[in-house]
Amino acid sequence: MARYPGLTLRILADQYPAMGPGKARLVAAIDATGSISAAARSMGMSYRRAWQLVDALNASFSQPVVLTATGGRRGGGAVVTAMGKRLVKHYRAMENKASSAISGDLRRFSKHLRKSSGGRGDRRPGRIKPSGPASGPRAT
Repeated sequence: MARYPGLTLRILADQYPAMGPGKARLVAAIDATGSISAAARSMGMSYRRAWQLVDALNASFSQPVVLTATGGRRGGGAVVTAMGKRLVKHYRAMENKASSAISGDLRRFSKHLRKSSGGRGDRRPGRIKPSGPASGPRAT
């Protein structure tokens, strides 16, 4: 079964997320590109934000998740450690397991959701959108 896209699994270390979907994607992108900046670009993320997430990842776990080399003639780079690869693999397995465990519940629950009209209008139930001139007291 495919993972339900609305399910977000976050693993906490103390009160801060040690691993979540964004960090897992970033680690996978770093592994694919060999670069924090290239990984950030591929995700539409700022380089600064990617560095913050890498620092947070490395601080959350007992061993480094990503190792970096400073720039030079060849431009430095980043490598995901064996532990980092295991963590992402294990995280993805937990996401799939959680999604599978509640798949029936999700199908039943989803029947009650409004169907998307493609727009981002006000979707609160019972909300009536005002029409005509601005509502409120009128000057006569």
